[in-house]
Amino acid sequence: MKNRFRKPGGQRLFTKLFLIMTVSIIAVCLLTSLITIRMSERLFAETFSITNGKVLQQIQTSLSSFHDSIVNASTFATQSGTVKSYLTSEESDSVSMSKLYYRMSEQVNQMSSNLGAFDVSVMITGVNGRSYSTDRAYWPVMNSELAKDPLTARAVANANRILYQYDQRMNGDEAEHFLIASKAMVDRTSGLPYGMLYVSIREQEFRRFFANFTSVGNDVVVLDSTGKIVSSNRLELIGSAEPELLEDAQRIVSDQLDYQSGAVFGKERIILSNYLPSYDLYLVNLIDRQYTAGQIINVQSVALACILIILFALLVVFIMSRRLTSSLTRLVRQMSTITKRDFGNYITVKGGFEVQELGKAFNYMLDELNDYIRQLLDTQKEQRNAELAALQRQINPHFLYNTLASIKMLVQKGSKETAADTINALISLLQNTISNVSETIPIEQEMENMRNYVFINHVRYGDRIKVNYFVSPDCLEYEVPKLIIQPFIENAFFHAFNEKNEGTIYILISRSENTLICEVVDNGDGMELNGETNVLPNSKSHRQLFTGIGIQNVNHRIKLLYGETYGVHISSTKGEGTKVRIIMPLLSKLDGTEEPGGRNYIS
Repeated sequence: MKNRFRKPGGQRLFTKLFLIMTVSIIAVCLLTSLITIRMSERLFAETFSITNGKVLQQIQTSLSSFHDSIVNASTFATQSGTVKSYLTSEESDSVSMSKLYYRMSEQVNQMSSNLGAFDVSVMITGVNGRSYSTDRAYWPVMNSELAKDPLTARAVANANRILYQYDQRMNGDEAEHFLIASKAMVDRTSGLPYGMLYVSIREQEFRRFFANFTSVGNDVVVLDSTGKIVSSNRLELIGSAEPELLEDAQRIVSDQLDYQSGAVFGKERIILSNYLPSYDLYLVNLIDRQYTAGQIINVQSVALACILIILFALLVVFIMSRRLTSSLTRLVRQMSTITKRDFGNYITVKGGFEVQELGKAFNYMLDELNDYIRQLLDTQKEQRNAELAALQRQINPHFLYNTLASIKMLVQKGSKETAADTINALISLLQNTISNVSETIPIEQEMENMRNYVFINHVRYGDRIKVNYFVSPDCLEYEVPKLIIQPFIENAFFHAFNEKNEGTIYILISRSENTLICEVVDNGDGMELNGETNVLPNSKSHRQLFTGIGIQNVNHRIKLLYGETYGVHISSTKGEGTKVRIIMPLLSKLDGTEEPGGRNYIS
């Protein structure tokens, strides 16, 4: 039972509630922030894809304009007889050659006027080994090298279209990057090429078509059909092969996707792609998702706001949980005191509505419990008094018959004085036995009753059993229940000297601190207690000749009156005698002890 009513852990409920609320608040805040960020990123990606899609369309329009200029220049060169003559005629005199060269320069200048808006270089080579260039230093390549270059071979293989090809040339220790538009010039009659047109543009010039649309985290790369980057605002990427990025670009175009997310160059990016059919190139826009999202969503501000919200929420939860749990803890602590038999510990009703209702219900329960206990005590008190009255009024009629018979014999023998003394002793015993059972009497009066009882027994049976009294003078005024010692004297008279013809009974009364000790000791036959002390013999096996109150009843009577700590203790040794020890509290009439159950102890 003690384990069931341990003191409540005042912090246990509060800790659990606060921990649950803390985890819940943090989880909700983090999940909300994460969902908000993800939704913002998704919205950003969709919005940015639309915006950058339009940007790519603008870049594509600019590149189409550049392509149209090259187409016009190529058409003009192909249709020019002067150009064809310059590229196919044999060597002639210097005057003719000068005239032809002059006309050629005029044709090329007129052709270059279509490309005047762009910083490019035009080179024309013919099957006769002649060539013409607007700027030899712009694209530093020799005619002999150019004839064997894969650029020329691919252009001849695709004579019906203009090819845009990447080319890299070393300028000292530095590499220069070019985009070369090449077109084979074919004779319409024979179908054989008679020359090549090369329009070269430096990568940094080509980059201007899209450079204004790039920024930090927003990159543009141009891929050829092999996956090589021919131009980009990221200079370190130019000339590198990125087949995986080419696959992504092709997938976006083929599946007509607005955008695609993927890891490119070690970062998570949004990928947009347009195919430039005139160039056979892929224009790819790469958006750094983390950087651009960070520009839209200030993660630090969001984190700081989350922390402030969490702290504020935890403060509110702490205060509310503390108030709630403190009321419950106080209620539980006060309720737990009922295990200490403190039925008057009413609870102060305060706190929340639920706690107040619990407190009221508990106080009502205590009222009902106290009423029940009072009724139970009253019932037990009445029952105890009835039991004591029944016990104390059990006067054995055989004792009266035998005593009156003894008095009759004394009168017949002429022993009138002894007969009168016997009658007086009997009258005194009957008065103290039949009178109010609730009364207690002083030790002095109890001893007088015992002397009267012993006197009657000596008259009846002789004085072979002597009785000696040893009473401490400071105990004479203490109160004891009536006839509390008599059953043990009676038991000694009629059962302690069956084997021995004579002996002595000693009555000793003393005090020890707050305890009154009454002892009845005989040197008679003794008895076996089966090796156990303080075991009271069965009263039903011995007939009590005076009141019928057995020693078990005396023990029960004392415990009813004063509690379980008091009672009768017996020790006996076969052949040596028996010792009865009666332990009771110190009671005084001056302290107002008027009825059994009163415990006014003298200290």
